Amino acid sequence: MRKPKFTIKIAGAEHVKFAEQICEEMASSAKARGTGIARRKPEYIEKKMLEGKAVIALTRTGFWAGFCYIETWGHGNYVANSGLIVAPAFRKSGLATDIKKKIFELSRTKYPDSKIFGLTTGLAVMKINSDLGYEPVTYSELTDDDQFWKGCQSCVNYEILMSKDRKNCLCTAMLYDPVEKAKAKPANKLWDFAKQSKIYERLLRLKEYVFLEKNKTIKNGQK
Repeated sequence: MRKPKFTIKIAGAEHVKFAEQICEEMASSAKARGTGIARRKPEYIEKKMLEGKAVIALTRTGFWAGFCYIETWGHGNYVANSGLIVAPAFRKSGLATDIKKKIFELSRTKYPDSKIFGLTTGLAVMKINSDLGYEPVTYSELTDDDQFWKGCQSCVNYEILMSKDRKNCLCTAMLYDPVEKAKAKPANKLWDFAKQSKIYERLLRLKEYVFLEKNKTIKNGQK
């Protein structure tokens, strides 16, 4: 039987040495996508590791291959699995899916009654979230914690978010509600990503075009 290529575990003090590399890769990946995410400092990533609120994927030689961490908002009523990143050499290997599953399990263990949400511009992440039981929702169903939205200030699309009064942006909001999941029958899946992904892909492209063009118009008008 072949040994797994990666080991995925809860991050700890022994992994703090990777914090700066992880932050740099997060920033580089966001820049390459052209959409951006809230930039984190190495000290913040280190804190998550020391609190046991992060998972890290390691190669057989002990080098980091992927990472993700937990954030809590609204007095713990909401949880976000943030900063999912896979090192370039290991992308398209299925590792992102395994990391998301691990951080989701950790979130459910630490915060069993909390709603788990995410904001993403990537269809691949949407697919993973869908498989875990997330559903697409409006921004109004997310936390109203100002500290969460303040974290978007370093995103390149922050002006768009604020121009929409935090009600919309390029990201798609997705939510896992444990209360609703407990009520729903297993066969009653409200949203089938496989069937609707092409529609969402077109909508995301249209959304991006409309928002970015409108933002350009606003900026040009201010000159």
